[in-house]
Amino acid sequence: MQDIHFIVQGKGGVGKSFIAAVMAQFFNERKDKLLCFDTDPVNQTFSRYQALNVETIDILDEHNNIDSGKFDILMNTLLSEDGSAIIDNGAATFIPLMSYLKENAAVDMLKDSGAEVYFHIPLQGGQGLNDTLAGLVSILQSLPVKIVVWLNDHMGKILLDGQVEKIIQGNKDKIVSVIHIEERNPDTFGKDIKRMTENHLTIAEVMKSLDFQLMSKQRIKIFYNSIANQLSLMKLFQQNNEVVA
Repeated sequence: MQDIHFIVQGKGGVGKSFIAAVMAQFFNERKDKLLCFDTDPVNQTFSRYQALNVETIDILDEHNNIDSGKFDILMNTLLSEDGSAIIDNGAATFIPLMSYLKENAAVDMLKDSGAEVYFHIPLQGGQGLNDTLAGLVSILQSLPVKIVVWLNDHMGKILLDGQVEKIIQGNKDKIVSVIHIEERNPDTFGKDIKRMTENHLTIAEVMKSLDFQLMSKQRIKIFYNSIANQLSLMKLFQQNNEVVA
C-alpha cells in the first residue's frame, strides 16, 4: 500500500469515527483506491457509513473477548492490497492494537512493504484533555510512525500552550501535522453536523438530500472545507510544494 492511516486513542467519545469518515471522503476525492476498516468491537460507527464501503474486522472470540491475533486479518490485507487504507480503532482495542503492533514489529513490516504509516491522534478539550494527551504520549514513545494530531474543540477549546505545546514542539520529528476541528455555533453548525453524523451521511449525501435546507448544506460545506483545507497541507497531498487538486 502507498499509505496507511490508523485513527487511535485510548479514550472513547473523542471523535475517532468522525475523523475516519471525514478523511475517507477527502481521500476518495484524491485516491485511486481506498480501503476502509472498522476494528471497534463495541461501537462500529465508521462501518455505518454505507457510502464509504467500510469493512468490519471482527476481533472478538467465541466468548466475546478481544482476540488480538485477529489483527492478522487486517495485516494480511494491508500487506497484500494496493492503494491507501484508513483504520478506525476503538478505545476498547487501543491497548491490544498497540501491543500487537509492537510485539509483531508490524509497523516495520508495513514500511518494508513500501507503505507510509500514519497515526491520527485526537485530543479532546475540557476534562478529557489529560487522558487524550496520555494516549498521544504513549504512541510517541512506543511506535516509529508519523503522527497527525487532531485538536477537537467539541468538549472545550484546546489552546496550543502549556503541556500541549510542549509535547508538540518536543516531537516535531514525529508529528507531521496538527489539524484543528474548530467548535462552531451549537444552534446552527452544531445541530446540522449532529444530524449528519447521527444519520451516518457523507457530505455528498447531505448535498443531495431534500431533508437538509440550503443554509444547513452551506454550514456543513464550510465545516468540511475547513478540515479538508488542513488535510491538503499534509505532505501526502503535496508535490513540489504545490497542493494536489
